[in-house]
Amino acid sequence: MKKKWNRELQNSLDRDCMAYFCERPVFDRLLCGFREKYESYGSFSGTVSLRNLTLDDIEDLEGFFQKNFHGQKSVSISASRFEKALKSSRFGEIGSRDLLELYFQEEMTGKKEQKQKEAEKWRQALDEIRQFYENTPAEKWIGEFSSDSKISFKELGSTLEEKIKNMHLAANILNALPYRQNKCEYLAVFAAVVTGNPHAFDQGTREGQILYRMALWDVKKRGIEIERSDIFPSMQKQQLYFSVGILRDDISNYAMVSGMNVRKKDGSLHAGMEGFCQEGDMVQVPLNVIASWERAECADNVMYIVENPSVYALLCQKWRGKRSCMCMNGQPRLSSLIVLDLLSKSDTRIYYAGDFDPEGLLIAQKLKNYYPGDFEYWHMSEEMYLKSRSQEAIGEKRMKILDRITDKNLIETAEAIRRFKTAGYQENIWSVYL
Repeated sequence: MKKKWNRELQNSLDRDCMAYFCERPVFDRLLCGFREKYESYGSFSGTVSLRNLTLDDIEDLEGFFQKNFHGQKSVSISASRFEKALKSSRFGEIGSRDLLELYFQEEMTGKKEQKQKEAEKWRQALDEIRQFYENTPAEKWIGEFSSDSKISFKELGSTLEEKIKNMHLAANILNALPYRQNKCEYLAVFAAVVTGNPHAFDQGTREGQILYRMALWDVKKRGIEIERSDIFPSMQKQQLYFSVGILRDDISNYAMVSGMNVRKKDGSLHAGMEGFCQEGDMVQVPLNVIASWERAECADNVMYIVENPSVYALLCQKWRGKRSCMCMNGQPRLSSLIVLDLLSKSDTRIYYAGDFDPEGLLIAQKLKNYYPGDFEYWHMSEEMYLKSRSQEAIGEKRMKILDRITDKNLIETAEAIRRFKTAGYQENIWSVYL
């Protein structure tokens, strides 16, 4: 937006000129046209076409240009013709650019000049922002942003005011990321701390996009890879935020385990988990507790994972903590994937058993691809499918999921499901797990 032009009507010539052009409506259309040309070309140039002229419009144009336009409904006026007529008039001391600035009360600048001025203001603003956040974690990011013109950050906004405001927001986000204090915070709490509004970073907001960009920059600078997020793409943002100490969802994000000891970040055993191990009880652990863990340890360095909660309960009741067990309960949550990450640090071998339907096989394959250590399918053969079969038919849409099964150890099972088109369930073969 152009700045307001504060030029006063300095003398009687200015006042007479303004009165002349303001009293004749046709000149408003003409001068508006030349202002648009000036913005485009950066000079008083081009041609303006005036259409649907009235008799009064014609008379006013003839009086100024000293030319007969009688009977014409449309007239084209070039910049050179206008300047010639202006110079020949009693306002000849006023130039064409001065006339536009006087009439519209704003500085005339072309788009190129405007962009240059805006770019210079933005560079000055970035220098001030960088100095403001000197010796803070955000300084490095601001420096990179300032020096690399190829960095695209549309979330900053379009106006200078929006950009400055959102640069401060981005810097404050970086400086306040909870992991810097070795803690985790819920998303709403973090939003309230940084902005005063607990909903500032909600899905779909510009502020939420800025938080995402800052978190992504931070983990990349620390060399952290968001663990195999291409395998579970829906988990990517949750894992990203978890890496910077932000919990997006905790109440419904938990892991169900039994017989598993845990080391905290200071190396000590987690007393609560140790107690559950000693009692041989299962436990449901929320994500904010898992966030304080450094590694997980299992009996005999083996973890048995099942998809179905009822089978998990039977195993926990039978083993009483002598073997380690975990329940995925359908699609894996972030909490369960983080437990797998912790188990991999202890070189734990995983045995996984899932349901015999397209979704169950796909989950099993994804988990094997996700886990970096030893991972084996547990009683998921074609033979076990035939024993677990139910009468529940699988629709054609769900059957297409089997096209994504590529693991050689699941191919025969997938082909059997294709043949029979019915699902198999762990509950039907629960005894084999015991």
